[in-house]
Parts: sequence; C-alpha cells; structure tokens
Amino acid sequence: MNRIGHGKLAKPPLVLVAIHYSNAGYPAVLKALLGKRAPESIQTIGNQEILREKKLALFCSIKCPGGIILKTYDLARHLRDTGVTVISGFHAPMEKECLRILLRGRQSLIICPARSLHGMRIPREWRAALAQGRLLLLSPFDRKHHRITARLAVLRNEFVAALAGRVFIAHAAPGGKTETFCRIVLTWKKPLLTFKGPENAILLALEARPYEGAASLTTGES
Repeated sequence: MNRIGHGKLAKPPLVLVAIHYSNAGYPAVLKALLGKRAPESIQTIGNQEILREKKLALFCSIKCPGGIILKTYDLARHLRDTGVTVISGFHAPMEKECLRILLRGRQSLIICPARSLHGMRIPREWRAALAQGRLLLLSPFDRKHHRITARLAVLRNEFVAALAGRVFIAHAAPGGKTETFCRIVLTWKKPLLTFKGPENAILLALEARPYEGAASLTTGES
C-alpha cells in the first residue's frame, strides 16, 4: 500500500492500492474483452467493493447539442435518484455536469482519470463521497503516466466500457473519437444506449439501443 497525503484536507489519509493481473480481485471481464491490452495492474483509491456492483458507463462528446444537454441533465438526475452505480472518466463538460449531480446522491460512483492516481490531487468535492465509502477512483495507468493525453483518454474509455455492464453514450460527434469508440463497444455485444433523435442518427444506425426511460437501463451485467 502507498499512502497518498493531501495535507490537512486528507483526514484520514487516502490509500492507493494496486490490484495486479494475477490477483483474485482483478476483474475477469478486462482479460476477456481487452486481451493483451488489459492493464498489468489497476490503481485504486476508495471502496473496492464498488467494483462488484452492476455499473453503467456514461460518455458524451466534448461538443454536445443543446437538446441532448437537457436530456442528459434529466438522465443524471434519474440515475442519482434511482441509485444506479455510474462509471466514467467524467472529463468532457457534460460528463462533469453529470458528476456534479451524482455526487449529491447516495449511490456508488467510479471515477477513472486518464492518468495515474500517483500524486493526483483529490478535489475537495470528491472527498465526502470517498469518506462515505461510495466513491472509487480507478486507473489502469502506472505512475509514469502523470499527465492526461488524448491517447490515454482513448485507452481509459475502453477500460471504463469493458468494466461496465451497460454503456450510455449521450452524444457522439460524427466522425469523432467517441463514434470510433462506440464501434469497438458494439463488437463486444455489450448493451449500448443513446438518446433518440437526429443528433444521434449515426449511433442509432450502428444499432445502438434508443433510450426509452428506466426500463432501458435494466439490461446487462457487470
């Protein structure tokens, strides 16, 4: 165990624990879906028991149409109020807005930065959830990856989607990295949902499932 101190604000000290590939607690789904690209170890801070819960992965492109923004706010409030465990990088602007809403709830959350957890400053607004045991920070990157890059973000997104039972894409910009990522997820035969509407015509054409409300979120295992 490596203790990571954060000055007077970290009470008690946060502990970074690595789950190695050979460890019994290492998620088998990573080996099955990522194969040789599965990380040798996973860094964790927080309640590892959350890994056992059914999880919904949440993604959104950086640029998001206004109509989708409103629908995503409603989705985040629904996920919070119904206690759905959400996993995401929470990096894109709309994803950050969802995290702000979800942190006000009581459900479990998994945040996966596109960098190592070593030396990472833990935002003040995350600390109450960590102390309550309902937040897990997760990273497939070792200490040399201390800066977020576009390449690490792509690898992180695949890692997040592999861990989730279901994947929700609020919006994927046409021809962008999120659309490419969606094509990968669909090859895994993993439930992938998105909002209905012309803004997501490409995803729907790829056979992403249209979001039909709460019932749409009950399919899939983590």
